[in-house]
Amino acid sequence: MRVLGIDDSPFSFDEKDVVIIGAAVRLPNYLEGVLQTSSEVDGTDATDRIAEMVRRSRYMENLAAVLIDGIAVGGFNVIDIEALHDVIRIPVVTVTRDKPDIASIKEALKAKFSDWEGRLGLITRKELHKIETKHKPLYVQFTGTKIEEVEELISKSTVLGALPEPIRIAHLIAAGMRTGESHGRA
Repeated sequence: MRVLGIDDSPFSFDEKDVVIIGAAVRLPNYLEGVLQTSSEVDGTDATDRIAEMVRRSRYMENLAAVLIDGIAVGGFNVIDIEALHDVIRIPVVTVTRDKPDIASIKEALKAKFSDWEGRLGLITRKELHKIETKHKPLYVQFTGTKIEEVEELISKSTVLGALPEPIRIAHLIAAGMRTGESHGRA
């Protein structure tokens, strides 16, 4: 089974763009290829940019799922996972280690964006599910699949630690590209 893990690079809010990396992984952990795109920090183009990256990839035809580290890249450039699924026709799953604090997210969005309601709507549109792992629970949102299949995907793609390997690999590559050496929780 081939899965695409997606994560963004470290960034600062004074930068215009953030790098987004896709790691095409044959489960459980064989890296087959790396994809790259970028999107605006706090922008609204992440869904389109990720869809374009996946669609132009030679790996797209054989992808079983796309796993994304969180529902936003580059700050609050929120990914519309349903629209992404509509374009690529592959199940899309967001994965986070910590349960999102929706009240805090709402306050941050209200303080910074005139379109805060739309961004919040994308964040809260899909139900948040808790998946138990050997380490600590993960929180997922998904479209194009069922919770049982998401649980199986998380189980099959997690080698060590808590994160699925495709996301972990994308994180390491993105951090290494940006800082010269990967670091941080992956």
